[in-house]
Formats: sequence, C-alpha cells, structure tokens
Amino acid sequence: MFAATEDRIASAVSRLGSESAFEVLARARALEATGKRVVHMEIGEPDFDTPEHIVEAAIAALRGHATHYTPSAGLAELRATVAECASRLRRLDPPYAAEHVVVGPGAKPIIWNILSALLNPGDEFVYFDPAYPAYASAASYLQAKIVPIPLRESRNWCMDLDELAQRVSDRTKVVMINSPHNPTGGVLQPADLARIAELAVRHDFLVISDEIYSRNFYLDTPFVSLASLPGMRERTIVVDGFSKAYAMTGWRLGYALMPEHFAKVVTLFNNNTFSCVATFVQMAGIAALRGPDEPVRAMNEKFRARRDRLVAGLNRLPRVSCTIPEGAFYAFPNVAKITHDDKALAAYLLREAGIACLGGSAFGAAGSGYLRFSYAASLDDIDYALAQMADALPAFKD
Repeated sequence: MFAATEDRIASAVSRLGSESAFEVLARARALEATGKRVVHMEIGEPDFDTPEHIVEAAIAALRGHATHYTPSAGLAELRATVAECASRLRRLDPPYAAEHVVVGPGAKPIIWNILSALLNPGDEFVYFDPAYPAYASAASYLQAKIVPIPLRESRNWCMDLDELAQRVSDRTKVVMINSPHNPTGGVLQPADLARIAELAVRHDFLVISDEIYSRNFYLDTPFVSLASLPGMRERTIVVDGFSKAYAMTGWRLGYALMPEHFAKVVTLFNNNTFSCVATFVQMAGIAALRGPDEPVRAMNEKFRARRDRLVAGLNRLPRVSCTIPEGAFYAFPNVAKITHDDKALAAYLLREAGIACLGGSAFGAAGSGYLRFSYAASLDDIDYALAQMADALPAFKD
C-alpha cells in the first residue's frame, strides 16, 4: 500500500517559511477579476517599466543568439562590470575584481546559496526582526540556531546596538543585516555600522549585508556599505541586484560581492542548483550598469514624492502613526491602537477597501501591530488608498 501523499514530504519542508506578499498578490488579482478596483501595495515591485536601453540590449542579445549556457558564476564581462560599478557606488578602495562577484537569478537564490555554503546545523545565525522572510526560512531549513533581535520603532527602525552586543558571542557564525531595510525603510547610520564592524572583529563572525535597496535611498549623505569599513572587506558578503533599482524584478538578476574563497564555494552551489543565469538577461544587466543613470534617479525621486504623500496621509488617520522611511519603498505604520491582529486588518482592507497590503507579523514577531505598504504605486492610487482607509478603518472590528 502506498503511503499518503503528505507522508512522502521531507520533514525539512516544515522548517520553510513563505513570502506572504505573493499569496496576497494572488488574492488581490482574484478580487480584481470580479471588477473591484484594487491598489497594489503588497509586493515589493517598482511599477515602472524597465528602462528602454536595457530592454533593447536584451533584444539585441537574443537576436545575436545569446541563448546558450554561461559560467555558473556569471559572464566574465558582467562580473567585471558589477565589480567596477558596485565598488564605485560604495567607495571601495581598492575596487573589487570579477573573481569576487557571483551572479544569480535574483538576490534570493544567492542568499540561499551563501547560507548553504556557510551554515552547519547548530551554527548561530543572527538577524533583525522584522525582516525579509527568506533569511530565517533558509537558515531554519539549514538547521542553524536562529537568533532574532528586534528592531525598534523608537530608533526609527535601527537596531539596539547594546542588545546586539549582548546577544552575539564567539559562537555567532553569521549576522545578517539589511539596509535600507525591508519592511520598515530604516537605514543603518555610519555609527551603527562601525559598532557592527567592531563586534564582528571581536567575535570573529561574518556579516551578510543585503543592500538590494542601496539605490532607493533618501538621505542627503552618501550610502555607506559595511564592506567599506576597515577590517570588514574579508568579513562581509554584500548582496545586491537589479530588481529594485532598474525595475527588473521579472528579469531575475542578482549578485553578491565576497572574498574569492567564498565566491568559489557559492559558485559550486550555483552549479548544483540553477546552473547559470540566462545569457541575454546578463547582457541586459551590463547595459543597466553601463547605461545612463538618469532613469534610476528619476524613479527614486518619484518614490520620494510617493513616500511623503503616503506617510503624511497615514499619520492623519485616527489611531495610526508612521515613521518616515529613509530608504527602500515601504511604509510601516503602527496600527496597534486599532488591532492586535495585523494580518486580519490587512485582509479586511483588501476585502472591504480594495487595498492590498501586508500584516507586519508576516516579517517576524517584532512586526506585530504594524502594516507594510509598498509605495511602488502612483500618487493617484495612494490618494485613493488613503481615502478608502479613512472610510473603512472606523468599521473594523478587532
């Protein structure tokens, strides 16, 4: 007799988490199919088209028959271009070289392969809660000891460095940071990064710095990468990609910068999982980095205007408060005075008001009592969403 289907599933699957943004997107699309207007603020995807020079480069690559396998680490030309451009953005001296770069189909597979290369069962993995769900999902699957440290709204979503100092030790293998931050929009200040660097040296741990939102940055000061600090080049793995800055989410193109000996091992994981990234996509990535930067800056200025409109509107709603995000394109308002169940409130807003957003607890326990809104939506949609919330929130029953 055959075992039941559920009995055939590996027990390790129970350790996997899920990214609820895609689940909410599916429900929102189903609601739209009934004719209801829905404002999509649930998924972290720029609503802009990919800049034309990038699209044309991909078309030219396809017409030139760039459709064959490439090295698992990525095209040499793309890796060299990434090394040059990423080093210039982060003011890294000396600049990274191609052998420090590994390319993948989006940042998420790169993160999984990096963690797979680093974590043994029982290794201590520290990250900050709330967080992008893939971090804890991958570390849990790998049976690491997960140590979440809550971020504080009172510090504008920067970590409590004294708490970090108390929680890390010589047993800590990897610390994961993300700045600008998803879901809160918080940005680590130079002093924060310096303290993390000091702790990394003292306790001899590695830091994975997810900098996918490094171009979605609203402070007047330059973006600072942990890798640029003294002593951190050999201790830091920088993750970035093309999805957010260049509106290339569906292209699936990410990369990481790391010491060469790590790059060789992560490339081995690439080889054993996805083999390589589509050739024409990589050539589009070269065009993105070498082409005009004006589209990136123009998108960012529109994000800034949308941020200001959304945050001001949220703060006018009764029993809602919201800090001003300093990066990324998310607002993370506090709704604890309305409900203890943020996911139920998010579901209510979709059903009754046509606003697709996420409950903050989808990003970890410290996100409970908040909602995440992506302001990758037009000003008209943001105004409509705020008006809908003003009408719907008074009728919500906790």
